[in-house]
Amino acid sequence: MNDLQQPGGDTGQPSVVDLLHSGWYTADELAPLLKVDPSTLRRWRTAKPPQGPPFVRLANRTVVYSIPDTQAWLVSQRTVPTKPEAA
Repeated sequence: MNDLQQPGGDTGQPSVVDLLHSGWYTADELAPLLKVDPSTLRRWRTAKPPQGPPFVRLANRTVVYSIPDTQAWLVSQRTVPTKPEAA
């Protein structure tokens, strides 16, 4: 087995998610989950530099989003308000 199949091996390399077996969303599946229109995902992908969750272009009109990458992107977008310090 390699690091793609077993994250966190003893190779000293960072853990890598098994993208092949971790699940994928199409833009049409992901858009309603993010509460955006599929055109928003398309606009994010074509922005310079690209925005939004990481994606893989499998063919000219076929784009997919890894579930773990999408979850990690959502975590990176979170804003957690802090409590004001007491005076």
